[in-house]
Amino acid sequence: MSKPYVVGIDIGGTNTVFGIVDARGVVIASSSIKTLKHSDVNAYLDELYNEVTRLLVANDAVDKVHGIGIGAPNANYYTGMIEKLVNIPWPTPLPLAQMVSDKFGIPVAITNDANAAAIGEMTYGAARGLKDFIMITLGTGVGSGIVINGQLVYGHDGFAGELGHTIMKRNNGRLCGCGRTGCLEAYCSASGVARTAREFLEIRTEPSALRTIPIEAITSKDVYDAAVAGDKLANEIFEYTGNILGEAFAEFTVFSSPQAIILFGGLAKSGELLLRPLRESMEKNMYPAFKGKVQILLSELKDADAAVLGASALGWEAKAQVPAVPQA
Repeated sequence: MSKPYVVGIDIGGTNTVFGIVDARGVVIASSSIKTLKHSDVNAYLDELYNEVTRLLVANDAVDKVHGIGIGAPNANYYTGMIEKLVNIPWPTPLPLAQMVSDKFGIPVAITNDANAAAIGEMTYGAARGLKDFIMITLGTGVGSGIVINGQLVYGHDGFAGELGHTIMKRNNGRLCGCGRTGCLEAYCSASGVARTAREFLEIRTEPSALRTIPIEAITSKDVYDAAVAGDKLANEIFEYTGNILGEAFAEFTVFSSPQAIILFGGLAKSGELLLRPLRESMEKNMYPAFKGKVQILLSELKDADAAVLGASALGWEAKAQVPAVPQA
């Protein structure tokens, strides 16, 4: 291979993590910058260019990069644009793929962070060899990437796969950050677990270790710690969350018949606290033809490398021209 490396860049609301990755999925070196150190996107790109170049020089990788892959919120693979940003004060729509390509003189491909995770899992992780699977990221929100017949599904406009915004509660559902009510994300993300804890504490009377924490300060990690210690209420919160997630997975299975649903993110590390009720609920609610056929797997990407690996896998697909939206 004439150019044996790719660069993966994961743009988050707080940090931008980047690294040099080889074809085996080994992160040769990585670093990060603060995304919001500069409110001006051009100043941000200047710092990103300087720090990535410094990393390439230090690892004798200058002129050895095949492409750059970027995972970013609301990024569109077809257009190379970031369509909307909630937590980053840059003007949108923003032609970020073209801007980064112009800056580095290297082909760039971009997609949203959950799609990048799916590509990373298919290239380096638990989905190697799978042609049909769904990647679910359980973090602050609920993200998803759908792979059918070995291809990531982008849809006609580049935005397919927003399964976190499947409506799970039609009546009196929680308000979601997207503006709708009852979305899966409002219940089964890390922030959703914390919301469930607050609701349970307000309407229930039994003792719980969670009552020692100011109610607005409770996090999903607090709920996990209490559940591991045997707290009954905390365990019921995970039961409630797993039930809803299982119902959602049964619905997802109907339309794409995946071999597996792969979980990634902080909440996925809750182990059987979440997985047991999830599996039971999924099978209970599954359309009969699919019962017992869908595996629930955990990501095999290392925590420290996962964001970089997911983005970098897209770098192998990067072409000189940013992909255009297919014509109808």
